Amino acid sequence: MSLYLSVGSETAELSPADLKRGLFEALGALGERRKVLALPPDITRHHSRAGELTRYAWQYYDQRLTDVLPALGTHVPMTDAEIEVMFGEMPRDLFRVHDWRHGLVTLGEVPAEFIRRQSEGKLDFAWPAQVDRLLVEGGFDLILSIGQVVPHEVIGMANYNKNVFVGTGGVDGINKSHYLGAVYGMERMMGRADTPVRRVLNYASENFARHLPIVYVLSVVAKNDAGELVTRGLFVGDDAECFEKASELSLKVNFVMLDRPIRKAVVYLDPAEFKSTWLGNKSVYRTRMALADGGELIVLAPGVKEFGEDPAIDKLIRKYGYVGTPAVLKAVQENADLAGNLSAAAHLIHGSSEGRFSITYCPGHLTREEVEGVNFRYASLAEMSTRYDPAKLKDGYNTVAGEEIFYIPNPALGLWAYRGRFEQSD
Repeated sequence: MSLYLSVGSETAELSPADLKRGLFEALGALGERRKVLALPPDITRHHSRAGELTRYAWQYYDQRLTDVLPALGTHVPMTDAEIEVMFGEMPRDLFRVHDWRHGLVTLGEVPAEFIRRQSEGKLDFAWPAQVDRLLVEGGFDLILSIGQVVPHEVIGMANYNKNVFVGTGGVDGINKSHYLGAVYGMERMMGRADTPVRRVLNYASENFARHLPIVYVLSVVAKNDAGELVTRGLFVGDDAECFEKASELSLKVNFVMLDRPIRKAVVYLDPAEFKSTWLGNKSVYRTRMALADGGELIVLAPGVKEFGEDPAIDKLIRKYGYVGTPAVLKAVQENADLAGNLSAAAHLIHGSSEGRFSITYCPGHLTREEVEGVNFRYASLAEMSTRYDPAKLKDGYNTVAGEEIFYIPNPALGLWAYRGRFEQSD
């Protein structure tokens, strides 16, 4: 087990040349490899620098990098246009599509007793450690799992083996891992590297996946004082050490700790990145620990046209809505369709404010009836974008017509919390 590269700090701004040089150094330390698979995220993690890093790996290995499998999880496959935006000149015939329902191999099963302990007795099922068939049957002597470490609502801190077991995992494993995180409590996990969901994935890595030649390439990305996205760190290794180092840095640069709760937050969702509430509810996940009781979250969502990217999940969201944990747990017990899609149930829990603050969606392509039908408030995108103009707002506190608001231009890039609430959730 090795750490091949560890560079970065709270003030570092790694250039493309720095990233390429560092990655080449780490890949050189691995020794000769004949057949390489890259596992980057999809376009929803465009800001992760994973596209660049995948391209550098392709430049290093040339024809020995034979396959690129974007770790879609349950997301829709990338389009050719998205591949070009994220990966540049890489040949399109390198790219494969992950089939999260059928193209799988089960490596093993995490015992139900382990899940019971991690869920504090709330859940009683085994967890299948599944990966895309290509990882097992492709004959690779190197699998590069590439991505960004950042606070995450399902697992605490994104990436590392989540990219493998969820990003290239199967419907059952994805559903159950999401549900475990939701039942345990999102606010108890976000911003923490050691969580129940992570322990389940670590169990799978240690007991079922040691034969897979996985090396992790982990970036940490944040905004500098000028508001520009910069790479603060790059970590490459084949075990948890690189993840732990990346998590430690991410907490310092991606976590905005506030001394008072936010009364009104306005979050903008880039239409190129957020087309569904499935993704757009990062606006809820990442701000919930910062919002005051009785506060308001306004989501400017010009690209949002659906609730779930998957048609079956979209239907479930429309049917049950974001109604809070007790109602969702009850619906799971009483309805086979929701019990059969636990990631949708988890998402419904994650997307609710539990009645603590209001959520007003301003979508570009959904009607008032659709939005209110899932238990959100609705407001006109044109009206709210005029009142709270993203082009005129700066990150953080602003005063608009005498009203204080807190503006977040991209919720995927960080985590915001009121210090008192975060400390209470420890």
